[in-house]
Amino acid sequence: MNFTYPKNERLKSKTTIGLLFSDGKSVSKYPLRLVYRQEAENSEEQTKIGVSVSKKYFKKAVDRNYFKRVLRETYRLNKHLLLDNLDGNYSIMLFYQTKDKLSYEEINTKMIQLFEKFTAQINKSPDSEQKIES
Repeated sequence: MNFTYPKNERLKSKTTIGLLFSDGKSVSKYPLRLVYRQEAENSEEQTKIGVSVSKKYFKKAVDRNYFKRVLRETYRLNKHLLLDNLDGNYSIMLFYQTKDKLSYEEINTKMIQLFEKFTAQINKSPDSEQKIES
């Protein structure tokens, strides 16, 4: 099992991030939110992940950076739950949306629940059913 988070899995493209905000769908599991958008099937891109922590809740960059590191680490350790159940390539943004300072264990548990909820939503969406039929 590959527990890495290499550069080619990081979401950096401003156009892709803009498209996520304009026509992406979301799944939430308090205090985390996942916004996603399926990429074109002919694109050679793989699933890309970005993380964000609001300046509204954490004024100090030290605090924001800490929670971004925690989000990336929990993704890195649990990405097999996500990538094994996806067919196709997705652009995904993870958000930490509370001013509560949760522990690593709590965030890790919520991340696992969020990934399970996301894969359940993807597998039952009408878009995925059309791809199977055609």
